Amino acid sequence: MPYKLSATLTGHTSDVRALSAPTNDVILSASRDSTAVVWRRPSTASKFASDAVFHASTRYVNSVAYLPPTSDAPKGYVVTGDQNGVINVYSLEPTKDDPDYTLLGHTNNVCGLRTTPAGNIISCSWDSTARVWKNFNLAYELNGHENSMWDVVAINEDEFLTCSADKTIKLWQQHKIMRTFSGHDAVVRSLALIPDIGFASCAANEIRVWSLGGDLLHTLTGHTSYIYQLAVLPSGDLVSSGEDRSVRVWKDGKCAQVLFHPAVSVWTVSILPNGDIVSGSSDKTVRIFSASEGRWAPAEEIEAYEDAVAPQPSPNAVQTMEALNKPGRQDGQTMQVLNGNVIEVHYWDGSVWEKIGERIGSASDSKKPKPKTFEGKEYDYVWDVAIEDGEPALKLPYNISEDPATAARRFLERSKLPLRHVDTVIEFIHQNTMAQTLSGY
Repeated sequence: MPYKLSATLTGHTSDVRALSAPTNDVILSASRDSTAVVWRRPSTASKFASDAVFHASTRYVNSVAYLPPTSDAPKGYVVTGDQNGVINVYSLEPTKDDPDYTLLGHTNNVCGLRTTPAGNIISCSWDSTARVWKNFNLAYELNGHENSMWDVVAINEDEFLTCSADKTIKLWQQHKIMRTFSGHDAVVRSLALIPDIGFASCAANEIRVWSLGGDLLHTLTGHTSYIYQLAVLPSGDLVSSGEDRSVRVWKDGKCAQVLFHPAVSVWTVSILPNGDIVSGSSDKTVRIFSASEGRWAPAEEIEAYEDAVAPQPSPNAVQTMEALNKPGRQDGQTMQVLNGNVIEVHYWDGSVWEKIGERIGSASDSKKPKPKTFEGKEYDYVWDVAIEDGEPALKLPYNISEDPATAARRFLERSKLPLRHVDTVIEFIHQNTMAQTLSGY
């Protein structure tokens, strides 16, 4: 039975960046709107609804996890990690906006959080470390990666896997490195344990399946842009989400189904114990997909969703100014319009079209931008990029024939800026080239 839309959960006001689905009736989501939300349904016949909202940070909340119930918290805890490096722990009963515990020590974005059955917390950060917390106190650090850590999983209470922007994966026995897995040629962003096999990892648009002994078992390809997260179904099949606006289900080494989203990026994916897939995306929405017909949304809701994700005209098509009078199909949509002899790029923010720039080149020569010069060399584009509020804009040169990630990293290194900004720069390139790198220009 194929997966189809089961439910749509709205309430966040910015991108949904992380999910945890600990029971069939509870979903936790974290967002760039600085909150974490608890979604709950009282019974299988009920719909999920927002049960609690935690204002977990003044900046992005980029990771979330669930701790099992204790005598002090009969419904368990929500654990959040933010852009400041702060981990907050909130009881689900009673709920209050002040955390029960705050774990300090990371010095940069906490992008990965996991918990263990014994109640331990494992975190990883762009500060290139992972940390194990017992009884809400630091037990030990995992130091050994040469760049930002992106994800961590617990094999058991004392064994862990981490992945990093240094393109490696490491197996740890407590704080000691037992094995390093090499072979990816890009940032390794996510890990998922596969029972009786080993684990899966993703980098760029490739997934690799490994044994814990270090053998590469499978390589899965099919995504057309960056893969952001992996999860595993109760059957052992893999699920992935990425910047090609899709969630993909992998069975026996092949892509069995693609679930497209009306969003630019599907940042995160998680699995309910019953096998339903939960996704969080750049359109501020949490969605649930089920392979069980009894949990599918009403037929008219599924039809409306499938219409929303159906193939649309190429974003490179130039529209007339009258097109700005119509609302966008989804948040983050971009459109080119001809204003006199200038091609403008507009962005739909959910309520209005915002002009974000002008396309290089004339209307009669829209296939390839006219070259711009930077430091004596010609480039297809040279943009002014503001990385930090209040700081002067910097020049970003780019050729549509090159990898956006390579250009982003080169720009940051030349400007002596932290590599943590690489995703921001990549997103800027995609928006301002109208994905010409993907359309063969």
